[in-house]
Amino acid sequence: MSKWLLRIQLMGLLMVSASATSSPLCATDDRGRKVCLDEPAGRIAALSPGATELVYAAGAGNKVVAVVSWSDYPPEAKDITSVGGHARLDLEALVALKPDLVVGWVTGNPSEQMDTLMDLGFPVFFIEPRDFEGISTAIERLATLAGTEVEGNRVASAFRQGMTRLAAKYVDADPVPVFYQVWDQPLMTINDEHLIGKVISLCGGDNVFGELPRLVPRISREAVLAADPEAIVAGGMGEENRHWLTAWQEFPDLTAVRRDNLFLVPPSLIQRPTPRMLEGSRIFCEKLDRARNRR
Repeated sequence: MSKWLLRIQLMGLLMVSASATSSPLCATDDRGRKVCLDEPAGRIAALSPGATELVYAAGAGNKVVAVVSWSDYPPEAKDITSVGGHARLDLEALVALKPDLVVGWVTGNPSEQMDTLMDLGFPVFFIEPRDFEGISTAIERLATLAGTEVEGNRVASAFRQGMTRLAAKYVDADPVPVFYQVWDQPLMTINDEHLIGKVISLCGGDNVFGELPRLVPRISREAVLAADPEAIVAGGMGEENRHWLTAWQEFPDLTAVRRDNLFLVPPSLIQRPTPRMLEGSRIFCEKLDRARNRR
């Protein structure tokens, strides 16, 4: 009898195991596509610096086999094989690495190259968070596909709670008219629909170009002078672009210049949709607090 019971229990365990392994891991990406894997991803290609950070945040950094240029965080990501830049991929090198999950950038990766990858049968999961909650869910969804839900859910929850606390702190803050300079030549900014635009709003800022229709519009210097922002915040490639700010000092009548409200926020903390945006948002809010105190 005992042998018979043992056999039944063993068969039951095998059936449960088979059922678990036969259930695919599925998540919906930011293009609304349902992506399913038969088993947790073990070889991940991250095709933007932000995607790289999000995969690491999801607890799957040890599974990344390919990144693109400027994937510099966390530091160990710099040692991973690069397959070109986000705007032009080395498809031959990427395919040779045999990823079982490709994390793409909705508007940043070339559509024809991404189509080629999908035609070749590579599972592609597109991400591009447009709000703070989107960052948390991106981490959770990547964790689902990588089988690292415990770590991914922990990081996502911490980010979600941190942004909620920061928003509550500045909910009644006096508005500060802000110009955010995302690039120098050509001069570019962001509108209110952009994730950085949402950081400005969270901190009690008033984006002077927030109503423009394009997500990242090009503007003229004359338009900035006409808007006369109370604060100018700069970002860009690399962590130091102080010359972008000093160029505005040619206009001493500009309110932001007259009150010394020319600020730099490290772009990697504010321009990538990753958990580090919490730190970048805190810095941004502190800069606007300085502007309020200089009134």
